[in-house]
Amino acid sequence: MSLLLHIDTAFTEASVSLAKEGQLIDAVTNVVQNDHAAFLQPAIAGLLKKNSYKLNELSAIAVVAGPGSYTGLRIGMASAKGLCYALNIPLIAINTLELMAYAFRKNDADLLCPMIDARRMEVFTALYKPNGQEIQKPEAVILNEDSYKTLLESSRILFFGNGSVKFMKLVTHHKAFFAKFTGNCSDLSAMSWQFFIKKAWCDLTYTEPLYIKAFYTPADGEKPT
Repeated sequence: MSLLLHIDTAFTEASVSLAKEGQLIDAVTNVVQNDHAAFLQPAIAGLLKKNSYKLNELSAIAVVAGPGSYTGLRIGMASAKGLCYALNIPLIAINTLELMAYAFRKNDADLLCPMIDARRMEVFTALYKPNGQEIQKPEAVILNEDSYKTLLESSRILFFGNGSVKFMKLVTHHKAFFAKFTGNCSDLSAMSWQFFIKKAWCDLTYTEPLYIKAFYTPADGEKPT
């Protein structure tokens, strides 16, 4: 039975969780963003002890790799890589936006658009079909009234995530829908298990957090040429 440890420090609320073959066992969270570094190691040790496991029983570690909080991502990735090196086990890197879309995989919208708040009118975002197919790769976008205008003419789009609140104030299209997103360790457990059984490991030497820095202003959801 494969035991996976998950580390998520992409947002204000950090979490560590344990899952066995895709089924969540237990989780612990921390809501103090500036305390993520101090939170992780004691939380991991406490979670393992509480559930009667030892570090050397872990089969792999999955980390939410970004986009998200620059400092949080760096802390989470460093902790995950350090443990993988020490235990000689695989690392799985999960894209934050893909994970967010996975949570809405049963929605009947044509497209899923997770949005992570960056600053001002900027968001980190991407587009997916409910089956997980990536339609638009993760980008850093400056939102305006015309964002996704063309796509909305032909597709029902569900927008969600803390960045979608800003877009809700700009768009009135009848095919634009909004939902509240809350992190779910069960979704992370299920998604990381799919990576594990496919042996979709990361290279420990070269894997880094996904930082998206360059912003652009889309007129209709398409990147300008």
